[in-house]
Amino acid sequence: MSATLAPIGARVRHFVSLADLSPDELERLLADAMTLKRLPIPADAPLGAKSLAMIFEKPSLRTRVSFEMAMVQLGGHAIYLSPAEVGLGRRESVADVARVVSRYVDAVVLRTFAHETTEEFARSSSVPVINGLSDLSHPCQGLADILTIREKKGQAPDVTVAYIGDGNNVCHSVMLAVALAGQTLRVATPEGFEPQKRFRDTAANIARRTGATIDLGDDPRRAVTGADVVYTDVWTSMGQEQEYERRRRAFQGYRLDGALLALAARDAIVMHDLPAHRGEEITDDVIDGPQSAVFDQAENRLHAQKALLRWLLGDAR
Repeated sequence: MSATLAPIGARVRHFVSLADLSPDELERLLADAMTLKRLPIPADAPLGAKSLAMIFEKPSLRTRVSFEMAMVQLGGHAIYLSPAEVGLGRRESVADVARVVSRYVDAVVLRTFAHETTEEFARSSSVPVINGLSDLSHPCQGLADILTIREKKGQAPDVTVAYIGDGNNVCHSVMLAVALAGQTLRVATPEGFEPQKRFRDTAANIARRTGATIDLGDDPRRAVTGADVVYTDVWTSMGQEQEYERRRRAFQGYRLDGALLALAARDAIVMHDLPAHRGEEITDDVIDGPQSAVFDQAENRLHAQKALLRWLLGDAR
C-alpha cells in the first residue's frame, strides 16, 4: 500500500480510499454485501442505536439516499447536515467540526470538494469517517462497482474492464477496486486527463500483490476491444463547469456509443456511476440498452454501503 494513501489515524478505521482495504477485506465486504442484498433487513438490527452523520459540501442523490436507507435497514439512524449548517473550514475549522461531531455520532460520511478536507477530518475524528466523494476519490462508488462486476462477470482473473473518459475520482477508485480484485483494467483517457500518479502508483503496488493488470493509454478502441465490462463517466464533473468547452473538445472520440460498444465482448456489460450527460459521454441506446448494468450498479451502492457500515460499526469484521 502506498504511504500516501495509507489509512489515516491509528485509533480507528476509516474508509477514505479503497487503498484502505486489503484484498481479503474487500472479499469479506463483497460477500457480506451479497448476503445483505438477499436479506435487505436483517432480523437482528445489527446497527441498532447506531448513528451516522452525513456532512455534504456537494449535492447528491445516490450517496444520500443509499446511506440513509442503509442505516434504516440496519436498525440505525442517519442525520443529514447541509453546507449551510456546517460550513467546513468557513464557519468552523475542519478539525473542530470533526472533534465535535464525532462526540455525537458513531460514524461520519463526508462528501467534499477537496480530498484534503476528508483526510484532515479523519485525522481529527474519533469515529470512522467514510469518504462519500472527494475531487480525487470515490471509494463507495468503487465498492459498488466491483460488487456489480462480481455479480455479472464473476471473480475470474481474466475478466477485463475498460474505462473510457476522464482520469478523475471515479477512475482512481475503479483502478484501486480492480487492482484489489485481481482482475484486468484498461484505461483510455485523452492526453492531459490521465489519472494522477499517486493513484497509478498505488494501483500498481496493489496489482503486484494480487496479480491484477492495470493498462493505461489513450486509445478508447484498443481499451474496449474484447472487454467484458465497459465503464464511462461524465467528462465535466461538479466544480469544473468553467472547463466545459475545453473538455468537450478534448473528449471527442471517447463517447460510448453503439459503434464503440460493438468492439467489446458480445456479452459485455455497460457501467456508468451516474448522473449521466446523455448524448455526451454515453448515448441513450447504450445506457438504456440490453447490455446496460447502470441501474443495477446504482442499486448496489445501497448493498455495498450496508456491508461497509457493518464492517466499521457492527460485527462483520
